[in-house]
Parts: sequence; C-alpha cells; structure tokens
Amino acid sequence: MDPDEILLETEATMEKSFDYMNHEFSAVRTGKASPALVENIDVEAYGAQMKLKQLALITTPEPRLLVIQPFDGGTTKDIEKAIKESKIGINPIVDGKIIRLPIPQLSEERRRDLVKGIKQMCEEARVRIRSARRDGIDAIKKSQKEGHISEDDLGNYEKEIQKLTDQFVKKIDEAFAMKEADILKV
Repeated sequence: MDPDEILLETEATMEKSFDYMNHEFSAVRTGKASPALVENIDVEAYGAQMKLKQLALITTPEPRLLVIQPFDGGTTKDIEKAIKESKIGINPIVDGKIIRLPIPQLSEERRRDLVKGIKQMCEEARVRIRSARRDGIDAIKKSQKEGHISEDDLGNYEKEIQKLTDQFVKKIDEAFAMKEADILKV
C-alpha cells in the first residue's frame, strides 16, 4: 500500500474517532434543552426497535423544554415508556398527543458525575486515536519491509503519524475543556 494512502487512512480513522466522541458529547445533558438528548432513545413501536427521531418531531420552544410530537399519535405511550426507561432522568409530561420534557436544573453532584462521564468518553477517544497511530505505523513498517520506502522515509512517515496523533489528542482536550465549562456553568 502507498505510504501516502496509509497516512490519509490513518487521519480518516482519527477524524472518525473524534467525530464519534463529539456525537457522544451531544447526548450529555448540560441543563439546556437539546434534541440530541433524546433523539437516539430506542423506542419499541410497530413491533420493532426504532430511534425516537424516526417516530417524532423533537423541538426546543424554550431553553429548558423539549417538545416531542409523534408523527403517529398511537406511538405516544411507547415513546413515553421509552423515555421513562432511559437513563436521562427526566419525567415526560403527556399532553394529548404531545410529550413535554422539562429540563430540571442540574445539581452540583450531578454536574461532577457528568464531567466524569465525558472524561471517560475522551479517554476512549484517545485510545482509538492511539490505536489508529499503531495501525498506521505498522502499515508503514510493512511497506518499508516490502521495499516500497526507504529507512529514512520510514522515520519521516512515523513522525507525520505522530504529528497527526498529537493534533487529534489536542482537539480532544480542547473539546473536553469546552464541554466541561458548559456543564459546570450554572
């Protein structure tokens, strides 16, 4: 495999790891209403598991309120049950065919627990980044053994991969700092 392709593939894998972490961050409650908080809740409807965003329109008419409007009124009870069983800690209020989710103020202890959770997500992302680095370096070494690149080029490509790794770890740290500040802000 071409060493430049290996670099691009390694960078793409690192980018996916970072994007996945950011997607996970969006589901962490910060005290503000966000559709990302509930859109991926699994709902048992029509005899199958479906994501809430496939069954209803989720809006935020106020900063501390989510409104869920099912496309089919018959799924209202299923959605309510799924929200109660999820671990978001918000009790739904059913008003006819509309479900309201008032977002309560977070306690200081709950904020610290959320910070621990995002810290864990960051560490998992760092592990995926380091795994991509290892895979990239292994591929470069294999390419060098096959005679596609020289010993000097091997060192240069390893430095490039390390530079990518450092760059993505820094992005993870910055994202963590921003999310932590958002959670701890009262």
